[in-house]
Amino acid sequence: MRAKLSYAITAAVLVFYFVLVGSRGVMLIQSGTLITVTFGVAVLILPVIGLWFLWKNTEFVRKANQLAAELDAEGGLPVDELKRLPSGRIDRDSADEVFAKRKAETEAEPDDWRSWFRLAVAYHDARDTPRARKAMQRAIALHDGKPVQA
Repeated sequence: MRAKLSYAITAAVLVFYFVLVGSRGVMLIQSGTLITVTFGVAVLILPVIGLWFLWKNTEFVRKANQLAAELDAEGGLPVDELKRLPSGRIDRDSADEVFAKRKAETEAEPDDWRSWFRLAVAYHDARDTPRARKAMQRAIALHDGKPVQA
């Protein structure tokens, strides 16, 4: 719940910022000179890109949470079997061990979104966020029946 609240607050602040920047872009365009119109258009591009990025990330999180809920209902969420250091951080060797199991599971069933979801969690636990995101995107695509690129 705390993560959702944090995400919502961050998104609201970003939207406020995008509106503020967009209004400045409109003001520049309204000035009417070639330079201010050019800068105004350039300034308006930033909020558009930001809103698109925020939308795509929100959709990704929403879909990943839907998969997690579905997997939880099936009793298939990965069990936290990771060893932790006294500081509470995940032991790297433990994360690598679990990752090896998840990778083998995914290689055995490459078209199963559930194994890709669990692999994404293993990547995340191993602190490999880019690969975790790619694996989760693949799980979402498989779940939605969309074609998956190798």
